[in-house]
Amino acid sequence: MKTWLPALLALCLALTSVIADEVEITQKDGNTEKCSGMYGRKSWGGSVDPFILAKVLQSPPEEDQDLMVSLVIFEWQDDNLIGVYPSPTSTAKEFICTNANVDAGYCTEAQMGAFILSSNATEESINPIISQVVHLKDPAPINYPIKRTGYYCVGTYGYTAPDYSVVVEFRNAYGELPAAQIAKLPFYGGLAIVYAVIGILWAFLYVQNRHDILAVQNYITAILIFLVVEQLMTWGFYDYQNRHGSNALAKVLMVIVAVLNAGRNSFSFFLLLIVCMGYGVVKLTLGKIMLYVRILALAHFVFGVIYAVASLTITPDEAGPLVLLVILPLASTLTAFYVWTLSSLNLTMKDLLTRKQSVKAMMYKKLWWCILGSIVVIFGFFFLNSMNFAGRSDRDFVPDHWQTRWFILDGWLNLVYLVDIAYVAYLWRPTANNRRFAMSDEIAQDDEGFEIASFGGSLDEEDRSPPDAHTPNGANGSLSPVPPKPVSDNQHHRQSLDGETIFAVGEDADKWSDDEDESPRNSGERKRLTGKDD
Repeated sequence: MKTWLPALLALCLALTSVIADEVEITQKDGNTEKCSGMYGRKSWGGSVDPFILAKVLQSPPEEDQDLMVSLVIFEWQDDNLIGVYPSPTSTAKEFICTNANVDAGYCTEAQMGAFILSSNATEESINPIISQVVHLKDPAPINYPIKRTGYYCVGTYGYTAPDYSVVVEFRNAYGELPAAQIAKLPFYGGLAIVYAVIGILWAFLYVQNRHDILAVQNYITAILIFLVVEQLMTWGFYDYQNRHGSNALAKVLMVIVAVLNAGRNSFSFFLLLIVCMGYGVVKLTLGKIMLYVRILALAHFVFGVIYAVASLTITPDEAGPLVLLVILPLASTLTAFYVWTLSSLNLTMKDLLTRKQSVKAMMYKKLWWCILGSIVVIFGFFFLNSMNFAGRSDRDFVPDHWQTRWFILDGWLNLVYLVDIAYVAYLWRPTANNRRFAMSDEIAQDDEGFEIASFGGSLDEEDRSPPDAHTPNGANGSLSPVPPKPVSDNQHHRQSLDGETIFAVGEDADKWSDDEDESPRNSGERKRLTGKDD
């Protein structure tokens, strides 16, 4: 036991070791400069002052050669103060102080090897600019304090060093989370609270009407619980990364969040499809179709997990044609859900309108408007995003949008989803007459084949005197659309019932007295009527 205990402790320390928001800069083209948004301490608060720490990795000595790396740290708005134009007609700047530039008067010998700054950089700069030369024999870390919110950059150049590596840490006051993602922390925390409130309201109605719950409402209950858990896990991931940095455990949480996100998408498409099929309201069961829907949802979940893992492990530079094997299956199941859902909704609405079920049809009409509104909003945002990203080639695009880019890429889709799931939960909320509403059909409100004259004739029939014997049949036929029934021969002998007494009980009470006629016929009838023997 003592042998594996130190190994276990080492593993725990490795998983919880802090790896801050660090990036590496090398001499490769396109990788000599790194930028990141930074918040001032007053913006989000925190226990430390924000800073940028640049550490040039020490190079092994090569004889007596002194290798140097040029390094500059500045805020993006001061970019025009870095470098000088050799002449008013020049289109390219001179950035590094060399012997030629010293002779030209762009810099001094004391600045040899450093980035050239404009002569009025100190007075014109919004934020301080640091330009230094780092000797690889004894590299000292450079600390740049952040006083205000902005988009800060670290630029390097191998002055005499053909190969170098610089590690840059962007440390904000609130923690280790990158500044472009800190807004996700309260956002997902707020979503978790909103879903919890919706779940509490749903649970209240569910318990209140627990004896009258439909099967589809159980699925809605499950997805509301799942959404609360998923949002809490997402918030927990960003909170852990903000506290402890991007260590191994944070990456494990990131994978779990990606899997939960794939599960939410599959579960949502599954629920929307069975709702559009009329499950629980129009149809009490879907039969074998339910099995096919579950298979499609499971396939979409598996492909979604594969896509999430691939997106976390494969960088855009490494992505090749094989990435289509990950995207195409997911796109196929997504298309199948879209087509099947819309066609099922149209068929359900058509069936309800044909059977004149106006109340149920109105529910699905509202669902149709909800889906249509979501599609319009998504395409509207897609159009606006396309216009915004069309200017991505502009150098100022990222510095101007780094604070809101997370909402454009991820935030607003979560809000659309929140509105949709809340509206579906409202339409299919538990009520006192769930089963009666689902299992009964609305009486069709049509007037086909109905005549007021026949209704009026049937009410006034008692007030009319019986037809005279000489009155021909059908004399009053205009009062009813039904032809008269043929009269039998026995009824011809009774042309009138006037004056006859059918049940004269109580009119001649004295006939029930003791001096009543005791004829055998009367005696037998009396026994049959009274059930008594004399």
